[in-house]
Amino acid sequence: MQDRKVSEFLKKVQDAKKESKVDLSSGEDLSIAVMNLVSLEEHFFFTSQKTGKGKYLDLLGKVREMRKDLLAKIVKNPEGEVWCISKHLLAAAMRLFEVGTKMLHEGKTKEAEDLFAKSYELYNLFWGINLKLIDIGKVKKIEDDTLNVEDTGKTNFLGKLGNLVKKLVDCCIE
Repeated sequence: MQDRKVSEFLKKVQDAKKESKVDLSSGEDLSIAVMNLVSLEEHFFFTSQKTGKGKYLDLLGKVREMRKDLLAKIVKNPEGEVWCISKHLLAAAMRLFEVGTKMLHEGKTKEAEDLFAKSYELYNLFWGINLKLIDIGKVKKIEDDTLNVEDTGKTNFLGKLGNLVKKLVDCCIE
């Protein structure tokens, strides 16, 4: 029974690889670029407010248009608020990564590891949603630690999603 479920799960991974129109290695790079563009938007906003100079808002607008264009290459046909959810997942993942890096630099390894793990979980959630590996319609109807209604494994939800995304995103397309 368990072997059949594992086989079905792996088939789902393989099907997602075949169905995906995203070059996953490029998609991963693109998602990191989008993270940085969101950060640039934030920096231009705060710089405009701290300096009182509107030219930074002009730059913010240009960066925002670029970010929207690039995010659209990953987030295909979003329903509901998936577009905004995706943007905020990437932004939060980036911020947690940056704070984790500062903690690591300060010698606070445990805190850094915790922030890095949370950052990566959010990043995996972004890919799980955008590769349609998560059935959003059933999220409220299933246990917190499962990927879908057929999932009965012991690993928590984000751990399972992370393993799945790792298999998908780590396949380099040259």
